[in-house]
Amino acid sequence: MASIKFNYLYRDGSNYNSWGKVVFTNPDQLTLGKIETRLIDAFLPDKLFIASQVSIPEKFLFLKGKFTEYDHCYHEFDCVEVCESISTDFLDRSITDFLRDVELASKHGWKAFDILERA
Repeated sequence: MASIKFNYLYRDGSNYNSWGKVVFTNPDQLTLGKIETRLIDAFLPDKLFIASQVSIPEKFLFLKGKFTEYDHCYHEFDCVEVCESISTDFLDRSITDFLRDVELASKHGWKAFDILERA
């Protein structure tokens, strides 16, 4: 059975990028169009979201606690694609489970945070 790869990135204010991907199972055989529509409807404008609120790895660029004025807390959705890889989600969720988590986070509100608190 095909899996779904969720591709996302962290893009700082200088347009430096750090990419991430998580592979989810797709036992409900959701289409890419349906998945993408649900994600975009739940994310902030420009497809922004808070990675920690949906339990996927943060891809921040700042190293060893050295933040710059270009750093922020948002990640950006890029795309979803069909793949034959095994699940890489550390919670072992299906894409349906992940969509529920994203929609729940959206309903409760994306909670921005000051990255300087992480220093």
